[in-house]
Amino acid sequence: MTYLGSIEALLFVAGEDGLSLRQMAELLSLTPSALIQQLEKLAKRYEEDDDSSLLLLETAQTYKLVTKDSYMTLLRDYAKAPINQSLSRASLEVLSIIAYKQPITRIEIDDIRGVNSSGAITRLIAFGLIKEAGKKEVLGRPNLYETTNYFLDYMGINQLDDLIDASSIELVDEEVSLFSMDSINTEDKENNEN
Repeated sequence: MTYLGSIEALLFVAGEDGLSLRQMAELLSLTPSALIQQLEKLAKRYEEDDDSSLLLLETAQTYKLVTKDSYMTLLRDYAKAPINQSLSRASLEVLSIIAYKQPITRIEIDDIRGVNSSGAITRLIAFGLIKEAGKKEVLGRPNLYETTNYFLDYMGINQLDDLIDASSIELVDEEVSLFSMDSINTEDKENNEN
């Protein structure tokens, strides 16, 4: 693993939130000045590589990966693609969580899923299925998300109460034995006879 590869991986996973200089320095066990040197190398690599669509963006000592302006039309066309072909499993998962738990923050969604959901949230906003619904009154005042009227239309329902009651879904959590008790008892009898 190289520092540049590690930085790139961290920024990719961090998504649109990015990472602060301090966070990356701690994760990589680098001094801030050494990390800045690595970030400058990565930024230069992206800028000089015509085959890369990425740039490193720094705002108030927070770094994130963004796409070059020359890819804007392509990405806009991609975002306009029909929903039924474009919603990933992750996006559907995030949409379900928001539908049942709204209003909810990205961090709360991440806690439920166990992974960063910022990309899926961005995509769902672009499709008009969810929207920001104010700020949660906690430290950092994170955005709250909720579904839109278009979500209701897309789902073919008139109101959120028309969603299937999640508590009525029975999850079967049974332990399955690879061996039946009869075969174990038969083996025990055979062992006792010998």
